Amino acid sequence: MSSSATATPLPLLPATPVPSEDEDEGPHTSITADRAATRQARLQRVGQRPGTLNIREGALAPRLFLISYDDTFFEEQEYQSYEELLACFRQHSELKHWIDVRGYNDLELMQRLQEDFRIHPLQMEDVLNDYQRAKVEETQDGLFLVSRMTEFTRLLDIDDDQLSIFTGSNYVLTFQDDYEDCLETVRLRLRTGRSNIRRRSPLYLAYALTDVVLDHYYPTMAAIGDYLETLEERIFQGRPDRRVLNRILHIKKDIVRFRRLVYPEREKIAELLRMPEEQMPEEIKVFFKDCYDHAIQALDLAESYRETVSSLVELYMSDQANRANEVMKVLTIISSIFIPLSFVVGLYGMNFQREGPDGRINYLNMPELYSPWGYPILLMILGLIVIFQLTYFYRKGWLTNK
Repeated sequence: MSSSATATPLPLLPATPVPSEDEDEGPHTSITADRAATRQARLQRVGQRPGTLNIREGALAPRLFLISYDDTFFEEQEYQSYEELLACFRQHSELKHWIDVRGYNDLELMQRLQEDFRIHPLQMEDVLNDYQRAKVEETQDGLFLVSRMTEFTRLLDIDDDQLSIFTGSNYVLTFQDDYEDCLETVRLRLRTGRSNIRRRSPLYLAYALTDVVLDHYYPTMAAIGDYLETLEERIFQGRPDRRVLNRILHIKKDIVRFRRLVYPEREKIAELLRMPEEQMPEEIKVFFKDCYDHAIQALDLAESYRETVSSLVELYMSDQANRANEVMKVLTIISSIFIPLSFVVGLYGMNFQREGPDGRINYLNMPELYSPWGYPILLMILGLIVIFQLTYFYRKGWLTNK
């Protein structure tokens, strides 16, 4: 066998960029995976026979990778032909193998894999539907596990892909619909040979893949946490707008969706821990218990962030109410200043005549009308009223933020 490594190592923990404040990443910038899944469900044929395999529109062409290993041997190769891969797999039954299928757009290949590895049609249907919740089922040769790989994108979406894992006596068969994933750390551990993966059973490789998927939840949640802090700072800086509220509500949907992804993962691992010894050895259960702890921690983070989002919504509404109160305070002060002025002006606008029709003088009717200093004196009185009011408002603290 000739060895040729074809995969390019990815970063250990990919850094997910947080959207900048000036970018408009509202809820209409992209179709979320929830909408895509709903749309895909509507496009499926209603009433078709169970186990019917359908390739969804836009699926990638399959790429076939085979990693063969044991304690002292390792080979990694990408095959252009499924026949060559299958022949190599069957020729070296003494080795342990990881068959990695990336892309689904070849129905004939999927049917051959189903037949050669004795996969139940319903399970292969779940693989190709590509939006199954995390779960575990028994197969003729071992176990069938489904996990969700996640990543927080710049468009304020949690991008998740399905990872389907089949285990056998000497192999692990994985399916995914993308060429890039978060599993490069497992491949790196296999290449270096310093990991227990090469010395343990294929079930341990299945654990390692599940563990990496769970570990990748934390960078996703860290990116969400950083973005929540950015939104909180914008609210405290006193310049939130409608886009901030849209982003808060959008990230809330992402957190709820993330929790909906992690919760079945926890249930799946709990079911693995309840399996009998012949299906799940105790030496492997110990490691899955650690995965169970990781799933609980991820759920706790999701709950914490959901409460944070609710607090941000309340903070935004409180800030908007305070701004409205400030506007109303200014308008009220302006109205309060002009009320006495309007009273005085209205009083002198009643136009009661000082001289009656018979020529007699009515001394009770506005003697100021004939005063040469009446108008300037009235303006001075109005100015003194304004000064008095402003002084009173200032001493009460109504003109400041006290």
